[in-house]
Order: sequence, then structure tokens, then C-alpha cells
Amino acid sequence: MIRSMTGFASGKGEYGPHSWTWELRSVNGKGLDMRLRVPDWLTGLEVALRAALSKSLSRGNVTLSMRLTREDSASELALNEVAMAAALSALDQTHKMAAARGIALEPARASDLLALKGMLDATADADDPAPLVARLTEDFNDLLAAFVEMRRAEGEALATVLNTQLDQVAALTAQAADLAVHRKDKMAATLRDNLAHVLDNAQGADPDRVAQELALIAVKADITEEIDRLSAHVDAARELLGQEGAVGRKLDFLMQEFNRETNTLCSKAQSTELTAVGLELKAVIDQMREQVQNVE
Repeated sequence: MIRSMTGFASGKGEYGPHSWTWELRSVNGKGLDMRLRVPDWLTGLEVALRAALSKSLSRGNVTLSMRLTREDSASELALNEVAMAAALSALDQTHKMAAARGIALEPARASDLLALKGMLDATADADDPAPLVARLTEDFNDLLAAFVEMRRAEGEALATVLNTQLDQVAALTAQAADLAVHRKDKMAATLRDNLAHVLDNAQGADPDRVAQELALIAVKADITEEIDRLSAHVDAARELLGQEGAVGRKLDFLMQEFNRETNTLCSKAQSTELTAVGLELKAVIDQMREQVQNVE
């Protein structure tokens, strides 16, 4: 079954002090164009995400954004031993200088020292990002599965619309074939009248040559090949709609062929009714072409 290039999925997760949110969306595109916004310090994450996307998707402009936050707590703060040693030395020297001058100082409290700038360091930058990257990659697989499923559901809806439009094309093609059969006698009579008129007014003209030219005109007005090709294109389109994988480019090419045959049919019509059918065919095919632009 075909898939749409339009899709959206979001999710969230957490691991230790980290929490995150995902947003994955895509729109139509000629190829697979991926734009990822993930933190640079998560080494290897973007490479893993791109590989997963490339494996599951063939076409579309894909945008992935991830917002990562971390909640620090006191247990995740490390004592800066160098800064503390310097502070204690300074404190000891201060007490000695005050005592030498007969000044009594209040005892210092540990909380006062810990409150000094640079005394406690957050350990976030020292964490190994590998476990977090592994967890994020695993979580992304669930997000990607939901995203692909949405594109599949959209593709199923597209297939329903396209099959309905193919039914219209098939019905209009059959109608054009019937009109072509009914106009044969009329065209033959018209050609005979034209031949008689030309022969009556063309002294010295070769009757066989004139007949050949009129026969050539009749052949050029025949739309049998166009009808046959349109019917074949309908069958080919139905077959593509039932296939798995990316068939959007093939369907897009087929729409061009549909349009080419319909244009030729209209140019050969020589009938108000047949021209009307041809124009209606063009309208339906144009609607199909717009829908096909969404197919992966």
C-alpha cells in the first residue's frame, strides 16, 4: 500500500535527570531531505537518527526537533577541593591575623564556605553521554514507528481517493470510445462529401491522390490508440497503488502520460461531445496529479 509524504508524530521521555520532547514532521519533497535539531554534545545521536530515518523513509522534507532538559540536584554537585583548600587557608590566616590584633572572630560554618562561588561544581559536563544517547535512540524508534504508521494511514486515504478518480477516468475513457464508434459513420459520410466536392472542383487532379490524402486525414482523426493507452494507464496506476514501497515518482510519470494521451484525444476529437469528454478527462487527471504529489 502506498504511503503519504505528509506526517507528524510527537513524544516525550526521561532518563535519570534528563527529560526530552520529540517533534517529527514531514511534507512533500522530490527526494529525502532531513533537517535535525539535536544537542551537539550528544555524540553519535544525530548519525543514528539519520540512519534510522533513511532506512524507513524514501521521500519527503523531514524535520526532527528534540528539546532536552536536565534537573540538577545537590547530590549531583561535586566539591571543588582546590577552591575549598584555598578558602580554608585564607580563613585560617584571617583568624591568625585577627587574633594577633586581639580581635575575636565567630567560627565559620560549613554552609558559609559552600556558598562561596565556585565551591560546588555541577557534574553534568563530566557525564558520559553514551547511555543517554542509547536511551534516546531506543525511544526514537517508537516515535519513528508512530510517524511511519501515520504516513501509511494517510497513504491509504490517498489510495482510496486515487482509485475513485481512476474509476472516473475509466468511465470517461469508455464513454469516449463509444462516442468514437458513433462518429465513424458521420466522419465517413463527411469524408465522402469532401472527396466529391474536391473532385468536382479540382480539374486534372489525380482521384487516387486525393483519396489517399482524405484517408490520411481519417487515420489522423482515429483515437483508437489513445483510448487503448488510457485504459492501459488506468491498469498500470491501479497496480502501482497496490504495491509496497515508494511509487510516487512512477505515478507522477504516469500522470504525464495520462495528460499526453488526453491532449491528443482532444486535438483529434472533431466532435463537440468527444471534446467535452476529453476536457472532463483533463480535469480529473489534473486532480489526480495533485494527489500524486503527496505519494512517497
